[in-house]
Amino acid sequence: MKLTDSVIKAAKPKSKPYSLPDGQGLVLYIQTSGAKWWRYRYRYNDKGQMLSLGVYPDVGLKAARNEHEQLRQILKQGGNPSQHRHEQKQLATMAKENSFESVARLWWDNWKTARTERHARYVMVRLEADVFPVIGKKPINEVTAPMLVMVIKKIEARGALDIAKRALSTCGQVLRYAVAHGLAERNAAADIKPGDVLKPATRTNYARLDQKEVPELLRKIDSYDGQALTKLALLLMAYTFVRTGELIGAKWNEVELGNRMWRIPAERMKMKTPHIVPLSDQVISVFEKIKVFSGSNDLVFPSERGHGKSMSNNTILFALYRLGYHSRMTGHGFRGIASTILHERGYPHEHIEIQLAHAKRNAVSAAYDHAVYLEPRAKMMQDWADYLDAIKSGGDVVPFKVA
Repeated sequence: MKLTDSVIKAAKPKSKPYSLPDGQGLVLYIQTSGAKWWRYRYRYNDKGQMLSLGVYPDVGLKAARNEHEQLRQILKQGGNPSQHRHEQKQLATMAKENSFESVARLWWDNWKTARTERHARYVMVRLEADVFPVIGKKPINEVTAPMLVMVIKKIEARGALDIAKRALSTCGQVLRYAVAHGLAERNAAADIKPGDVLKPATRTNYARLDQKEVPELLRKIDSYDGQALTKLALLLMAYTFVRTGELIGAKWNEVELGNRMWRIPAERMKMKTPHIVPLSDQVISVFEKIKVFSGSNDLVFPSERGHGKSMSNNTILFALYRLGYHSRMTGHGFRGIASTILHERGYPHEHIEIQLAHAKRNAVSAAYDHAVYLEPRAKMMQDWADYLDAIKSGGDVVPFKVA
């Protein structure tokens, strides 16, 4: 007779363990302590076998019968239910060990070796903040395109569109790594393009002044009454038009005043290729003044707070605010101004682009291009400095003599 819940509940412990059969090998084993265990008894290769299916009432009558039936089907097909159970446990363990987070950390350990410490740390911080909380515990082989969409839409919802795009790209790299190492069958990120699920970005250009406003800006920099080192940093931004991060991170061992060159190493450049800034007379003079303030410090622009750190990015921006250019000019704006004027004055596009350190698609050629056209670039940079001095003073501007 089949068991019922009322029969099971009424069953009391005895002096010895006993079983209540439910049919076809499924029994409820009642121990002397009163505990009631589900067991499946069967024969495989003419040998008696037994599997535990859990404890009643945690595993109810219906659940026990469902699992029992699944195991009977395995037995009918020639399999050993006990071996099948063992294999399922192994797969569950592997799935846990091969979660998206665990595989992502393996990928990161391999990937970070060719990146700067700062960039590598940023990528891991973003994974920990935005990706792992959503799909980190998912088995890597079960990560689907809708799951990835959920991750990046959540990031987009807080207005971080660029971070959302980068998160998708990083997830794609993790999944490619998993496929390559036999941990996943396919890369679900390959099915998604940012434009399919994210709102288009509203492009905004870096704030910068019109050409006719530059003379007044230069005069205001000359009369800047804040920190002297900040004023000199603004002058270098105008004369060299390097990126703000490249300027504030400058080290004295990069600056060769005798050779009239500032050699910025690849690890400090946005495009990860070395860059040479030919030094005009004006720039050499500014560097010599800076030495008075930076002293024996390795950094050209050390932070006022010390601790071996450089001047903050915001120092340049806030100085421009103080001069009255809030929302009208940024450190990056000097680059746009220089590019526009130099092109208008007839300098070759390739000379200007190399001086702006705009890397080519071919990384190999980009690694060499930093040193080409040095002589005409040096002439261009001297002419540029002379031009700025001329418009600042309001005198006649000598036309550029293009090499």
